[in-house]
Amino acid sequence: MIIIPIYAIVILALTVYSYVLVDPSLTLVSAQWWVTIREPLVQIGFHERELSTSLYILIILLLFIFHYYLLKKHPKLNAFNIGLIISSLLLISYPFLSRDLFSYMFDARILTHYGQNPYFYAPIDFPQDNWLRFMHWIHRPYPYGPTFLPLTLVPSFLSMGKFILNLILFKGLFVGFYLLGIYFLRKMNNVWALLFATHPLILIEGLVNAHNDLIAVSFGIVGIYYLSKNKNLMGRLAFVLSAGIKYLTLPLIFLSKENKKMNYLVIAIQAVFVGYLVLFREIQPWYFLTFFAFLPYYAQYIRMFDIFFLSLLLSYFPYLFYGSWDDIWIKQAIIITGFILNGGYFLYKKRFLSK
Repeated sequence: MIIIPIYAIVILALTVYSYVLVDPSLTLVSAQWWVTIREPLVQIGFHERELSTSLYILIILLLFIFHYYLLKKHPKLNAFNIGLIISSLLLISYPFLSRDLFSYMFDARILTHYGQNPYFYAPIDFPQDNWLRFMHWIHRPYPYGPTFLPLTLVPSFLSMGKFILNLILFKGLFVGFYLLGIYFLRKMNNVWALLFATHPLILIEGLVNAHNDLIAVSFGIVGIYYLSKNKNLMGRLAFVLSAGIKYLTLPLIFLSKENKKMNYLVIAIQAVFVGYLVLFREIQPWYFLTFFAFLPYYAQYIRMFDIFFLSLLLSYFPYLFYGSWDDIWIKQAIIITGFILNGGYFLYKKRFLSK
């Protein structure tokens, strides 16, 4: 099937493109072949921003096109195999739109390398560490729940302090949970799994930028699967583990197998949680990964919000084009416009489907 190799090329293009904004102070590999590859990519990302932005938009649009095409024309494709192809290519991608992954790595390093508790020590407390030069948010102690830290200790310990190995192993952790989510979704419905496996927001924010919201979502999916099999204890445990990542998925604990009104209330509370972050902090695309945990209940409705999801990914335009967030109003305008357009589309489709 020719569509899969072509799709793989697009995914590979995303991996290559992700290095256009590699941090100048970060030396991943000192070999000459890497310098030869890196220099033209950095030239595009930092000095040819119009081209860089155009390439990004093109890749995002292609990802959505393939996402729709696969769901419509090939819904019976083995979603797990597709996920394997995607994740193997994105494993070595660079988190070009976020520094959170580096924070995860350093937080675990505080314990595995320095023997200190990251809940009480911040990265700035280790000023001699070379990793600080390409990090943000170095003044805060560990901000996440008790589930995430033990998970991150595994790649941190196995890397033996080697940065490049640490980076790959951490990306491997996210790949593992991405595949876990696909696996359990496929046990319920292959189309749900294919939607999850190929959705651009999952790929960009979950696998490339590696936000831990993806891990929380995968735990949530596992919980829903066990709930559907009347294994209530296993399901609730998975929900608790999900909430222990970032607390944002706490409402999942109250999901019910049969009570639809309760589930409507749960997703409404989830929306309130995300809305609070949006109103009192900032609109961040990865906050909305949370809703993919509800795929087994509301897949049809989640698919109707792709205009909004597209606007979330396009909201990186000012950062890519101008090199900073000084014009953050552009980001907000893109997202709000996408939300309004999608709201109108959702009301139209809901009315159409109800006939």
